[in-house]
Amino acid sequence: MKKSLLLCLLVSVSFGTQAQLGKLLKKGNVDAAKKLGKAATLSDADMAALSLQSVQWMDANNPIAEPGDPYADRLAKLVAGLENEDGLTLNFKVYKVVDVNAFATPDGSIRVMAGLMDLMTDDELLSVIGHEIGHVKLGHSKKRYRSAYAVSAAKDIAVTNTNAGKVLADDEIGGFMETVANAQFSQTHETESDEYGFKFMVAKGHDYHAMATAFQKLADLSGDGGKGSITASHPGSAKRTERAKKWAQEQDAEK
Repeated sequence: MKKSLLLCLLVSVSFGTQAQLGKLLKKGNVDAAKKLGKAATLSDADMAALSLQSVQWMDANNPIAEPGDPYADRLAKLVAGLENEDGLTLNFKVYKVVDVNAFATPDGSIRVMAGLMDLMTDDELLSVIGHEIGHVKLGHSKKRYRSAYAVSAAKDIAVTNTNAGKVLADDEIGGFMETVANAQFSQTHETESDEYGFKFMVAKGHDYHAMATAFQKLADLSGDGGKGSITASHPGSAKRTERAKKWAQEQDAEK
């Protein structure tokens, strides 16, 4: 398998948009300032277009497991019936790369790396997928994209081409995705999505203890820095393991 071009559970950061606008205007870069201002008010239509652009770019630049491939068939079996989970429209694919990773985009596209599937049991994998669904449902992915777009705009690489149904020019989407990949989720968003994923496991009748063992496996990867893994963009796996264990113990006590 190949190494993924972008190794990320997509993430969010916050930026001082007003301060950036001021700096750009002082430098006389009015065009970039206008783009940065738009970043703070991306419409739902623009966000949908940007999300679609990004996942299409990722799909085109990573090897996808097609139906009939063991990875694709395993994932299809695990996520059967989740296409409209919790009022969302979701789609799932496997990238045949060695990275221990997964990510979700605002439009509900969830991508799982083969390396993660090799490491996880079915229930552990589902706990990660539940976590990713949480990022979409709770709006974390949209906030991440808006922030990443603002950075791109501040660097004067972002454009709007709504007539073509695109928010970024074709030669700029890769740079945008790199910006997204270099960000990190806030601890609040991590905890919220972990909790969502845990409740997802309980509601679906899966082994909710699997979230803790999944996080433990990720924590074990941190011995080599977690390069190419979820630990690179989602630090603190050991702490998350203990939190998931606590939730499982409380759930056990309710039975």
